[in-house]
Amino acid sequence: MVSSWDIITLGFLASLGAGMMTAVGAAGIILVRKLSSRTEDILLSAAAGIMLAASIFSLLLPGIDQAQSQGHEQSSAVLMVLSGMLIGAALLALIHKYTPHQHFQKPEPGIDARHLQRIWLFILAITLHNFPEGMAVGVGFANGDVDNGMPLAIGIGLQNIPEGLAVAVSLLAAGYTRWYAFGVATLTGLLEPVGGLFGAALVSVATPLLPWILGGAAGAMLFIISDEIIPETHRRNHEGFATFSLLTGFSVMMYLDTVLG
Repeated sequence: MVSSWDIITLGFLASLGAGMMTAVGAAGIILVRKLSSRTEDILLSAAAGIMLAASIFSLLLPGIDQAQSQGHEQSSAVLMVLSGMLIGAALLALIHKYTPHQHFQKPEPGIDARHLQRIWLFILAITLHNFPEGMAVGVGFANGDVDNGMPLAIGIGLQNIPEGLAVAVSLLAAGYTRWYAFGVATLTGLLEPVGGLFGAALVSVATPLLPWILGGAAGAMLFIISDEIIPETHRRNHEGFATFSLLTGFSVMMYLDTVLG
């Protein structure tokens, strides 16, 4: 018989393992040398596609399922998650509006401060969405269903690989060093075990909040994709490459979320 403490420990360790898969993806920048402007836009668009699919298949749809499992009707479950989505987008819009540009220091001459702000907001959105993912893993273990919790943790870990690469490549394209890009990308995954511990230890509190938090994380990512990433990747006459790169990233993450998640 698995004790409550063992289940909490398993939930934390599983979400930690899933979060650390961002480091595996970030290690891909070892193979990257110098990035042309077209390559930057292609890779950033692929990252946007990854996050677009993740917001739908990892956050919005699971949020609706979670709300329905709590006894809400389908209509109210959808409205609950959509409300969380709009709140998340509004909160990130406020962060965007009131974040001074000088906080985003140029790593080297010639890097546009506005571009840096977009990159860091994109990274913030990815980081924030790791909390509800980790929380979902923790809740799964806290319910005592280890057989369900492990596949969920593995699926989330697999989808964290392209997310880690997306963060690292974004920073590398902005002029930061490979080690700095790798370190930041790895750190973005460390919010996942925090969510896992919260979900496993405080399941009675975490479970009712999960639909709202999943929706909020999706809203934050959708705001960044629409307001920042797509305009950024379309301003240097690479719209065609960027569009199909976004679709490719979406396809990869959709596959990982639906088949492996």
